Amino acid sequence: MSIVRNLINLPRRVSIADLAVLGALCGLIYWLILVSHEWSAHLQPSVEIHTNFRYLPLYTLYSLSRGLVAYMISLIFTIGYGYVMAHSARAEKVMLPLLDVLQSIPVLGFLPALVLALIAFFPKTNVGLELACVLMIFTGQVWNMTFAFYHSLRAIPNDLRDASRSFYLSKKETLLKLELPSSAIPLVWNSMMSMAGGWFFLTITEAFTLGDKDFRLPGIGSYMSVAISQGNVPAMIGAVVAMGAMIIFLDRVLWKPLVIWSRKFRMEELSEDIDENSIVLNVLRNSNMLEYLGKKIFRRKKATLDEQVHIFEAKREAVVDKAFRSDVATDRTLLSKILGAVVAVVVLTLIAYGIFKLVMLFTTSLDSSDWASILGGTGLTLLRTTLAVGLGALWAVPVGAVIGMNAKLSHRMQPVIQFMASFPAPMLFPIVLLVLAKLNVSIEIGAIVLMLLGTQWYMLFNVIAGASAIPTDLRELFASYDVPRKTRWKKLILPSLFPSIITGAVTAAGGAWNASIVAEYIPYNGKTLVAHGLGSLISLATVHGDYALLGASVLTMCVVVVSINKSIWRRLYVIAQDRYALNT
Repeated sequence: MSIVRNLINLPRRVSIADLAVLGALCGLIYWLILVSHEWSAHLQPSVEIHTNFRYLPLYTLYSLSRGLVAYMISLIFTIGYGYVMAHSARAEKVMLPLLDVLQSIPVLGFLPALVLALIAFFPKTNVGLELACVLMIFTGQVWNMTFAFYHSLRAIPNDLRDASRSFYLSKKETLLKLELPSSAIPLVWNSMMSMAGGWFFLTITEAFTLGDKDFRLPGIGSYMSVAISQGNVPAMIGAVVAMGAMIIFLDRVLWKPLVIWSRKFRMEELSEDIDENSIVLNVLRNSNMLEYLGKKIFRRKKATLDEQVHIFEAKREAVVDKAFRSDVATDRTLLSKILGAVVAVVVLTLIAYGIFKLVMLFTTSLDSSDWASILGGTGLTLLRTTLAVGLGALWAVPVGAVIGMNAKLSHRMQPVIQFMASFPAPMLFPIVLLVLAKLNVSIEIGAIVLMLLGTQWYMLFNVIAGASAIPTDLRELFASYDVPRKTRWKKLILPSLFPSIITGAVTAAGGAWNASIVAEYIPYNGKTLVAHGLGSLISLATVHGDYALLGASVLTMCVVVVSINKSIWRRLYVIAQDRYALNT
């Protein structure tokens, strides 16, 4: 044994935590082998989804893999896109409206072109279909995370920004030491919500129809889709149980450790003393092997005071030297301007060509009755989304504020909320539809309830994150003067939460528009329930392969959502930043 240890240079004492880490690594390797086998399998014209319970563990593993891969892509996109948008005023003018547009495009808007292109690129294996599924889950996750990260960067207190400049921190150092820690709490909470948003469309992303083509991937979503279409109640219950087990697993292994870890980044001196515990964190902290590998990978010693002073002086001299070298190479500037102009011309040309082809498609394939259906459906869906966001805010704001300001309550409620928010609402639609049928509520009104099941959590998670960031010393100041509860809400809580409420409303509204696709068009037990609206038009166009109607409906949804964001939400957010953000 000593020879083996010397050969691999591992610490001599192997603890139980080390054995747990080794076991987890072995399980992860086996997991990757299973998933890679599915990805590299031969592409089949049709895949049979078995509703036998013994297939559920494997299907659950596949769905979890797709969700985690999509989340990693979303996190990389969020940090890159949000950072550029928050630091460049010129880029923000383009990137922020573009984010509004992308958020407003429903999953089925990305679906046809994405699937057909990737399958054409990977014609022999499942790689194209798997990538399409992952990217569609990505579109359900990423926008909420990006908005949250961008707003967190904009809300960093100015005195902290000034302090980072006074220490001559580079952009990388500022990102690692100030911006990422400052955005940790809202990013973690919105990551949980974004993962839930990805699960929301699981029954569509893993089993969908394009015209006469039926695409399916083995997973919980496709399992549930088949069970619903067959009216197989035991299979539906099995899918619900499997989904619940997967959500609990994610909460215990990923989200709870991240929530506990993120609390150390609260920007305040006082905090509530909470005895928070996580088995995963304890294992990681007590693993001698991980500690040893960390020291080997990050071989850094703490700098002495003289070395810190030397580093500071070197940074200051570099900044001063750069300021004096302001005679920038004009040739390089001119070349960059020329390249920028060429890129702009090419992009604008492609956009103009796309608009021309789109107009030609609409004029040749759609008549006045189609446009009347689109406009009428837009009005009905707009009414439903507004009611869904408003009803969600009525309970999410007060409940989220209470949970977020009470760290102990937040610690207890976090797994419950995470489970409820992460559970795909479409899997609960059969139960809700039975209740609505008993109450004689039509699908036209019931669609609002179905939207609410998925969109209310956006508001709740943002409010919880915003409430947890309210400095404890401010709350204790109000409490020490015995300020009445009503005045406390009016003068402290609601103003502090206003930026988070607006962020939650923006993402909830976008989620509601997307949710209209599955809430207004529900295949169930051999029949289809359809509520008149833009969402059902998009679903019907996708099923029938009517790409002209699909394109017109998606474009209309984009225009409406972007117009609302620009005329209402963006103005409210400016007010929130100017008057109520704690960054002055």
